[in-house]
Amino acid sequence: METLLPTTTDIATDLFFPEGPVWLPDGTLLVTELGRGCVTKIAADGTRSTLSDNGGSPNGLAVGPDGALYVCNSGGWDFHEVLGMKIPATELPKSHSGGRIERVDLTTGAVTVLYTECDGNKLIGPNDIVFDASGGMWFTDHGRGAGRVHYNGGIYYAAIDGSSIREVVFPVEAPNGIGLSPDGSRLYVAETHTGRVKAWNVTAPGVLDTESLLPGPGGECLHGFEGMQLLDSLGMDADGNVVVATLITGALSVIAADGTLLEQWILGDPMVTNVCFGGPDLKTAYATCSATGRLVAFEYARGGLALNF
Repeated sequence: METLLPTTTDIATDLFFPEGPVWLPDGTLLVTELGRGCVTKIAADGTRSTLSDNGGSPNGLAVGPDGALYVCNSGGWDFHEVLGMKIPATELPKSHSGGRIERVDLTTGAVTVLYTECDGNKLIGPNDIVFDASGGMWFTDHGRGAGRVHYNGGIYYAAIDGSSIREVVFPVEAPNGIGLSPDGSRLYVAETHTGRVKAWNVTAPGVLDTESLLPGPGGECLHGFEGMQLLDSLGMDADGNVVVATLITGALSVIAADGTLLEQWILGDPMVTNVCFGGPDLKTAYATCSATGRLVAFEYARGGLALNF
């Protein structure tokens, strides 16, 4: 495993726990701010504005087949300061407004709530999202604790018009990042607290092979991290590698399709939480350094995987 120390450029600073970066072809970057409950727009010239006031804590973002922005809103977090850095509390706050999936009009910033529950069970902490080629959205619900009660997480599949949502895998231990292989045949999910990236075979749109000899959600462990390394969101690069944000270490870790840990890009923030790719040939990586409130960029030679929409 290779350790890399890239030269980074600050794209934006003084963000309140940024996550979910999205690069648009005109050079615009979108990023959520969990602590401000909004989606922030950063124009190609660096001008910053608020795209939408969502409330709660908007987290993962993805552009859908209709050209709108889809948001995993985890409903709110409490934060505390450690050595000048903002760190989220693990418990559900008293002000939690409920997990939901939202649609944001990229022109007007209008927010529409699509889903707040599945089969009568409330969403707790929708976290990350990816669209498949058929236009359906896969997303994770991270779950969270509330005193002696722990709400389990799961993996869901839903339609963009609010008409259909299915719980595909439940329970999952704190599922966070989610992504699809280049051919769409594998779904990858990062489990925060176990430090594992898991993989399932996709057998049809919204359908996974969950057969297992053991009780539980099935799937296989693609890679388990050593020591105190927790995981956040993930992206996919052009070679089909999983690029997963690695907490505590403060890195983006690159895992091959066979499970080999290839490299770690150290970014100098203990809460590196998300990555997306943009620029010519998608060879610029944009990462959120959330504890220090920064969105940074660096050159990533392999390039990112082009998303479906």
